Amino acid sequence: MISPRTTRSEILAKLRHKVEQGLPLLISSAGSGLVAKLLEEAGADCINTFSGARLRANGMGTMSMMWPILDSNQQVLDYTEQDILPAMSGQAFVCACLNANDPLRDMRTVLQRLKDMGVMSVSNISPSISYVDKDSEIRRVLESAGITFAHEIDMLALAREMDMVGIGLAFDMEDSLRLVEEAQPDVFCFHAGTTKGGQRGYDSGESIERTAERTEKVYEAVRKIKPDVILIAHGAALETPEDGQYMLDHTTGHGIWTGSSTERLPIERAVSAAAAEFASLRFSKPR
Repeated sequence: MISPRTTRSEILAKLRHKVEQGLPLLISSAGSGLVAKLLEEAGADCINTFSGARLRANGMGTMSMMWPILDSNQQVLDYTEQDILPAMSGQAFVCACLNANDPLRDMRTVLQRLKDMGVMSVSNISPSISYVDKDSEIRRVLESAGITFAHEIDMLALAREMDMVGIGLAFDMEDSLRLVEEAQPDVFCFHAGTTKGGQRGYDSGESIERTAERTEKVYEAVRKIKPDVILIAHGAALETPEDGQYMLDHTTGHGIWTGSSTERLPIERAVSAAAAEFASLRFSKPR
């Protein structure tokens, strides 16, 4: 197996060409090679790999990646190389989502390993400290221990220095402005919150209208800092294709990022329905 290779310039050229054509971009998470293959065949522009997606593929919720039950970066490196890349044809590029606060690794060596295996894009969300509320005691404890958003920004800046495509994520206005200003990512995604729906989703009660409103305010602000940044929406009430259409119609971004919406939720529905049909079968004749 020889995995397809690409470059930063080729990735950006494809994305910008699609933006210029007025076509929305689609970034999708994959926790297995099968899902990655299907997403690519369906037209996703980018397949992202991260520990939360791999855990989802094993029946856990995305947020289980926040607990010390695995080496997040090692999981991403291993399954990206072993499961994802061999399953793909090269039509979509792979973005590896990393834990920039890994205390046991020099992120330069992690980025170099990704480049060596053919991954030319990274993001700061596997996991991100942004999942932890800023006003919480645990957030203050983490930051005092050196687990900071600054490390995530530094990693994205380093990726750019190493000629990789940076996809930055932030969860609020303050961090969005800081990340875009300091890291200058090629793509910025406003993470509106954990996606609702299914067995492991979390419903904050927010409407798609509110998700779009919050997302657009961030778009307007970060575009003033970096006018050419590609803007992507993700999370919260963005669960279904109809929700995705609403986001495209009511924001000025360039596309959407799906995680559970095109991975966990479809798998839950399809497997449950198919298994239920088989489980309902009965013998036609007495045994």
